[in-house]
Amino acid sequence: MSEGGHIRLLPTDVANKIAAGEVVERPASILKEILENSIDAGATQIDVEVVSGGTRLVSVADNGSGMNRDDALLSIERHATSKIYTAADIEHIHTLGFRGEALAAISSVARFRLQTRRHDDVAGTELVVSGGKLLDVKDAGCPPGTTVEVRDLFFNIPVRRKFLRSSQTETVHVRQMFLLQALAWPAVGMSLTLDGRRSWALAPGASPKERIRELFGKEIIAKLCAIERASGEVKLSGFVSLPELTRGDKTEQYVFVNGRPATAPVINYAVNEAFHSLIAEGRHPYVFLYLELDSELVDVNVHPTKKEVRFRNPSEVRESIIGTIRSALTGVGSAFVAGQAVEPETPVSREEQVVLPILKIDDLPPSRVFSYPRLPPIEPRPPELRSADGATGSPAAGVGVPPAQKGPWTWCRVIGQIGGLYVLLETEDGYVVMDPHAAHERVLFEEIMQSLEQGNVESQGLLSPVTVELQPRDAMYVRKNLELIKKMGAGVSEFGGDTFVVDALPQGMEGLDIRDLLIDMARHLETLGERGSHTRWREEAIAQAACKAAVKARDHLSLREVEELVVALASAEMPYTCPHGRPTLIYTSFKELARKFGRE
Repeated sequence: MSEGGHIRLLPTDVANKIAAGEVVERPASILKEILENSIDAGATQIDVEVVSGGTRLVSVADNGSGMNRDDALLSIERHATSKIYTAADIEHIHTLGFRGEALAAISSVARFRLQTRRHDDVAGTELVVSGGKLLDVKDAGCPPGTTVEVRDLFFNIPVRRKFLRSSQTETVHVRQMFLLQALAWPAVGMSLTLDGRRSWALAPGASPKERIRELFGKEIIAKLCAIERASGEVKLSGFVSLPELTRGDKTEQYVFVNGRPATAPVINYAVNEAFHSLIAEGRHPYVFLYLELDSELVDVNVHPTKKEVRFRNPSEVRESIIGTIRSALTGVGSAFVAGQAVEPETPVSREEQVVLPILKIDDLPPSRVFSYPRLPPIEPRPPELRSADGATGSPAAGVGVPPAQKGPWTWCRVIGQIGGLYVLLETEDGYVVMDPHAAHERVLFEEIMQSLEQGNVESQGLLSPVTVELQPRDAMYVRKNLELIKKMGAGVSEFGGDTFVVDALPQGMEGLDIRDLLIDMARHLETLGERGSHTRWREEAIAQAACKAAVKARDHLSLREVEELVVALASAEMPYTCPHGRPTLIYTSFKELARKFGRE
């Protein structure tokens, strides 16, 4: 080491700006920190105003306890807090904030103004800070509580300002953060005003169910199942969606630990395990989970932004979540039919039981026999259409292309449905069990893809346009991919804010849940769109999402519908699997059947 040395203490203003990098990522981060301070101050009403996505203004006014002048001045200093006093207090944190960094970091990278007054004081205090420098301290006439205004974020750090997204994108993040805090504290009244327009006005004293209804709508709340359980050290409450209501991602899973929006790997695992075998692979439920446990049993100081927590007894938390959700969804003697909770049946005495007649073979309704045309020969693909990895196999090289191929059968007889779902078919040399859901998905997928490639997707107009209001993040994805969604055959247009009007759907998808279909389309587009700009792949993702939505509405098929599906599947290019790889058909030959009966 040289004589002069190289290590020195950083100036306070530089240290504050470095600390702001962890606390202040974007305007939504500012909103989070100030909202948490308001809730810790006991506010029952919080009013938020945001301009230009928060880059120009984030204002939060509450009716909490307020501060005197000395406390107000200390609040903008680093590591100044009223939440903890000793190192031991970190193990008993009952508040949302405790590090004493937020206001100091925020005021160092913006133009900051704070007005505060305690309820018993005659006058309040006003502080004005610009880029970390205190410009003014004076008495102020203001209502009880605290108002914080943050203007011109990163005005003194141009490099950080360049990394902010558009006002529209930042507004989406602000709305999502507001929604998260509003869900966490339903008893607190909250309002959000965006660019002078009131976006949300949430009444105080609400229950979690009422708050969810205000934020997500009555359609979602109608498909949720309440959960509640207190076992050992963990108290659990909230709502989870019935198996019929799912999404292609986990963005609508909200977890609150002692009122703090947070999560942990053990919680994610428990939710997935609770829904295992209840929903299709790749689908995720809506979750609104409120966990309460002693502060000594949870560590909230493991993540810079406090997004993740750690439990002292993770196994108890895991088992409590799995057991509570499973019990709520299945229950004892109850089931969910077509999305409706069915009450347990009243036990029937042996004398009251009705004996169903046993049908003889001759009493069964007649089945029908169909003949199918052979499919045209499969021609070798030209070089320009071969796989992207450069494979150019040919018959001479041993990667033969079959000169002709027929459908899965030349004729078949539809026997009927078994198990209330599967279709039994007799073919020329065996029998087939068909999954109509997977089969319908394959047929619809190929129809849509063929229409996409030909550029003539057919749309079916709705009898009356449907207005769909989406969550901020979903609305952003729909807005970004609106043209591709229209190309897919959906008539969608913006109606202001996060609301869209749908007046047409792709052919064959009438009567589906329009909101879920729209979200699935946009989500798949967004996910695959980030991998590259290949439009065809993004359109294929929409087709798969549409197929996934379409089969939900086909739980019970009439005989005519089964027949039409059998004919359509026999003509498909790939009739043996659905677009996601699940089998559509399970074949058993008469030869194998004879061997099992000992006839060979």
